[in-house]
Amino acid sequence: MTTVEAPKTAPCGPQVWPLTVHAYHALGELGFIPEKTELLYGQVFHKMSKSPLHTFLQQFLLEALQKFVPAQLYVRSEQPLTCADSEPEPDLAVVWGNKESYRHEHPRTAELVIEVCVSSHEYDRSKLRAYARAGVKECWMVLGPEKQVEVYRQPMAGQFAERTTHGPGGQLTSLALPSLTVGLDQLFAG
Repeated sequence: MTTVEAPKTAPCGPQVWPLTVHAYHALGELGFIPEKTELLYGQVFHKMSKSPLHTFLQQFLLEALQKFVPAQLYVRSEQPLTCADSEPEPDLAVVWGNKESYRHEHPRTAELVIEVCVSSHEYDRSKLRAYARAGVKECWMVLGPEKQVEVYRQPMAGQFAERTTHGPGGQLTSLALPSLTVGLDQLFAG
């Protein structure tokens, strides 16, 4: 009888098998993926619960978008955006078309994506690479506690070439949606 020795060293850390977007959908349909998750770079992450400040900022921006977005564009709230190896669910996304346009598949890009960050700054910033790869024209990171908005524009080679920061005392106008202007004093009042 031959005896086989166990390896002297175990593999470092847990092993992770990345999921494709297709596998993520299939496992979700079978009930193997919990609700309130999103796929980022082949890994499934639980979404965080929403604080009152997060909900207020998101609702404020949703109402602003619904007033100023042209008829050929559609506002989606916490719905998937399918990217190459990710399927994030931005707090808000403005995409071409209407509700019927996405009956059979999620949008693959957006004119504008807004992420509200109250306690999830680094996690939400980690999505920027996926958004840039998907060709999202403009991304706002609304930093609630800091009362700032980081704006990312000009996606190229998996990153945004332009980053600016805006705070109270002015207005922020989207370059991707010039009809959208947000008063930052109103957004961050209170």
